[in-house]
Amino acid sequence: MKNLKLLLLISVVFCVSKSVLAQGFTPPAESNAVVYFVRVSSYGGSTSFEYFNNERFIGIFKGKNYMRYECPAGKQLLWASSENKEFLQCDLKAGETYIVLVNIKMGAWKAQVGLEPLTVDHEVFERAKKLVLEKKPIVTSKAKIKSTEEKLAARGFVENIMNRYESEWQHSDHTKVIKADMFIPKEDLK
Repeated sequence: MKNLKLLLLISVVFCVSKSVLAQGFTPPAESNAVVYFVRVSSYGGSTSFEYFNNERFIGIFKGKNYMRYECPAGKQLLWASSENKEFLQCDLKAGETYIVLVNIKMGAWKAQVGLEPLTVDHEVFERAKKLVLEKKPIVTSKAKIKSTEEKLAARGFVENIMNRYESEWQHSDHTKVIKADMFIPKEDLK
């Protein structure tokens, strides 16, 4: 009987701690939108990708994780960098939540990144949702963001990428679109 009580107590503590540690979907401020970059696969888990909003570095993470990014609603250019570059031309609606699936592809020297907007009818939507509900997001520290921006600025990296985006990638397969109506309805985030 003592062992049964102990097992029950451990089960309750585990369930409570898991829900306390879970982030879940947090709505954005009224005039903002939020984008969740979610990587549901453990494939290439040691490979990290860098994420940007226009010219700003916004974070980095690797493995089966996710990053929450809140930004002003409206037109945004979100992109990720690895051996390749992938872009999302966004028109984000205020107060809404969007999910982007981060895919990993085989590259020549390093893994390549793929960005794919998710909707509730996408085959991996439930896996992405489960990940967000069960884990805390990866948060890149302000110090890491600042030091990375300084390194990239010294190399002219972002300026070079923005020029290439304007001249060759803007209308290519490297760029996908998130329309304002592609947000995830609030009832589907629970």
